[in-house]
Amino acid sequence: MTAPRPLRATGMPAPTVDYLIRCDEVCKQVALSRSSIYAAIAAGDFPRPVQLGSNSVAWLQSEVSAWVACRIAQRNKAQY
Repeated sequence: MTAPRPLRATGMPAPTVDYLIRCDEVCKQVALSRSSIYAAIAAGDFPRPVQLGSNSVAWLQSEVSAWVACRIAQRNKAQY
């Protein structure tokens, strides 16, 4: 169970901080190669990267974490 996000003075939840991670870090976190990640993106099975410059991309950490959590949920569902 996750703790609720703290409320601001307005009564609204405080925004969560998200950050960008580069391809090497994504590869480590999901245990896939760069080419496997781009193949999964092309198939619509992996989050698309954010374009940072003409030759530079990164992924939102929250989207990569959600993808991993989804894979774990699929595994757990298949076990029962």
